[in-house]
Amino acid sequence: MQTSVSPSSAPERVFGWRDHTALWFSLGVGLLVMQVGSYLVPALGTRDALAAVIVGSVLGAGLLAWVAHLGCKSGLSSAGLIHTVYGRHFARLPVLLNIVQLLGWATFELVVIRDGTAVISRQAFGLDIGLVLPTLFWGLIVLALLRGSMTTLVRRIVSRIALPLVILSLIWLTLQFALKLGAAGLVGLWKCTGDGSMNAFQALDLVIAMPVSWLPLVADYARHGRSSRGALGGTWLGYTIANIWCYTLGILVITATEQNLDMVSALLLAQGGLTALGLILVDELDNTYGDLYSGAVSAQSLWQGLSLKTWGMILTVVSIGLAMVLPMHALEPFLLTLSSVFVPLFGTILGRLSAQPIRPTETPRALYTAPALIWVLGIALYHALAQWAPQYGSALPTLLLTFVLGVLSARVGERAAQTA
Repeated sequence: MQTSVSPSSAPERVFGWRDHTALWFSLGVGLLVMQVGSYLVPALGTRDALAAVIVGSVLGAGLLAWVAHLGCKSGLSSAGLIHTVYGRHFARLPVLLNIVQLLGWATFELVVIRDGTAVISRQAFGLDIGLVLPTLFWGLIVLALLRGSMTTLVRRIVSRIALPLVILSLIWLTLQFALKLGAAGLVGLWKCTGDGSMNAFQALDLVIAMPVSWLPLVADYARHGRSSRGALGGTWLGYTIANIWCYTLGILVITATEQNLDMVSALLLAQGGLTALGLILVDELDNTYGDLYSGAVSAQSLWQGLSLKTWGMILTVVSIGLAMVLPMHALEPFLLTLSSVFVPLFGTILGRLSAQPIRPTETPRALYTAPALIWVLGIALYHALAQWAPQYGSALPTLLLTFVLGVLSARVGERAAQTA
């Protein structure tokens, strides 16, 4: 029986490089990315901030693309890759943590869409619709999407309809806020210097955090690709452009408006901002969908008694309920902390699978000790750097160490097996 940890079959491999590009451009666009972009210029200055955005986006999206390549080449989902590297029993721990973080991020995205809808309704139409109604409305739309086919959604809706509209919205907003600043304002923005509260490594950490947060999802979609080269190139291209554009737009928007405005209110100040913001909020739905679909894939890897669609519906209902009661601004730091475990997790996966052949049809052992220990060491290093050496960042040193140790442990294991 086909499961979420077994390789995808030939009929399921329908994505070309354009589908990967469209999907990851769409997933890379988000209000949260724009908001984080607005933090960089006051700390670094414009030129250093843009340098950090470009370098961090290329590196972060490159990591995404690398995992996409492995997922497409092996036909394995993210849960399948985790089982292959860490062992089928030990893998339950990181897979369970992944489900928790995906459920949390889906809830957070749902709250962002709901709050944006409420602001638009209040500022544009003078209506106070509360929070329950928009939460249920958008939650039910996600529920309906999860009842359909993921591949059909990506190929027919995201690629052909949503992507062109989102690109037009981004172009319109970019032009509007550039015109609002004017030539003198743009020159002043370019010459703007930072206050030194953040260095280059910390800025890179902040930029890389966005693509890294998608690492536990990318293989769930890439395994449906026809070509591993297409999965790598499309994912890298789509997410790099979206990440750079949204970070830069965030810098532009906040500079052209009052610094204490939230991103939704700032975007509404642009001419035609209501329409553009509405399209971006609709595009946020694919982030919610992506989290919940991938959460369903991971959940099915733990218990195969329910279908993928049933798991998706269960997680969506739970997400709607959480969006009604949880204080999401208090939950965001917890989600970011939980996400930190996936930097060393996938650093180890990339190292191990780069140094040894992937055998997708081979049943993994219950536990592979070396990768498990490297992962734990990586988590400890990540938090130690954040606590005692924040000037060096946490993501890049942790990724580098776990990757190198993953490569070395794989080669030692292969030699030991050959000797035996």
